[in-house]
Amino acid sequence: MRRESDKITIRIIGSKWNLMIIFNLSHQTLRFTELQKRMDNVNPKTITKHLRYLERYNIIKRVVYPEVPPKVEYSLTEYGIALIPLLKPIMEWGSTLQYDITKEK
Repeated sequence: MRRESDKITIRIIGSKWNLMIIFNLSHQTLRFTELQKRMDNVNPKTITKHLRYLERYNIIKRVVYPEVPPKVEYSLTEYGIALIPLLKPIMEWGSTLQYDITKEK
């Protein structure tokens, strides 16, 4: 039986939406609409669901500013930042695989 920490890890890095959010936040703090544009206008409910999940596990932080209209920004926490060097080799592997598959066709 898998440990709970293994399940959480797989849920975090196994989701394309989570990875897209993490990589988009790896360069800068973003507002929801900026994040949505960078994610090719993925359904807002989908983005919200994954933002909440990542926030729950302290991968990202959400800061709400007391303004009208409300201003909300998302950024990586220390845990989120720690993921970046671990995920880069996986993304490079995927790029190599895609290149090789395309080259073979």
